[in-house]
Amino acid sequence: MNFSDFIKDNGKRISKEHYRHLIQVSKADGNIKPEELELLHKEGRKFGLTDPEIDQLIDSEASHYDPPYPLQEKFDHLYNLAEMILADESVSEGERKLLKRFAIEAGFSDKTIAKLIELLLTGIQNGEDEETLFRRFRAEILFQD
Repeated sequence: MNFSDFIKDNGKRISKEHYRHLIQVSKADGNIKPEELELLHKEGRKFGLTDPEIDQLIDSEASHYDPPYPLQEKFDHLYNLAEMILADESVSEGERKLLKRFAIEAGFSDKTIAKLIELLLTGIQNGEDEETLFRRFRAEILFQD
């Protein structure tokens, strides 16, 4: 597949690894629900991928995570993963554990992970955008612990 290392969405650079992480989250509960598959295809098409290319990525997905270094980018990854988890409007224990695993691997402290996950899941369910949640994370969680 001819898929560059970085794809752009509204001026943001998003790595293909991040897209693969979205696939991992969608598979966390053992299968990809129709709502999750629809979101994966929607996101993939934004990056110029064809449906067969998206299906190939979904079929070949491995479970490696290489987190970014900047805090904002780490948060952005977790926000996108939480969005994928909520695509089917339910959160399984496996999905919650996978989100926690990504947060641990991204270097968030044990003291902040549970609060961060709740902030993301609740905030997204309430329609809050990524920037608003990041500001809340920095103000209410990151600098409080």
